[in-house]
Amino acid sequence: MCEEETRAALVFTGIKGGPMRRSGFNKLSGWMEAVRAIGVPGLHFHDLRHTGNMIAADSGAGLKDLMARMGHDNVRAAMIYQHAFRGADKLITQAIDKHLVGQQKREDNDQSDTDDDDGPAALTAVR
Repeated sequence: MCEEETRAALVFTGIKGGPMRRSGFNKLSGWMEAVRAIGVPGLHFHDLRHTGNMIAADSGAGLKDLMARMGHDNVRAAMIYQHAFRGADKLITQAIDKHLVGQQKREDNDQSDTDDDDGPAALTAVR
């Protein structure tokens, strides 16, 4: 088998070597036994697709790339993956917090009097 055929080869095949139908996947692939063997009961095959798409989104893939990878023509599905792991909320919150804490330190250095205020509270991302 050449390298191109190897990359295109099916991981799980039906009885005759062709693609499996969804309805017989668990039985024919031995999926349930494999999942038990690795100690992750309840893992569904679709979870692997979800994980792969999350990793792709986390790598910086754009909407069009995610859509092509998932085989979707709908932006909504790609947006779910792209926003879920970008961590934008966390990064933005950290940047704002860092700015506010830095600003507070500058103000504290500029003021000669002291008070009981501990400065701004840390911000928390809202979901």
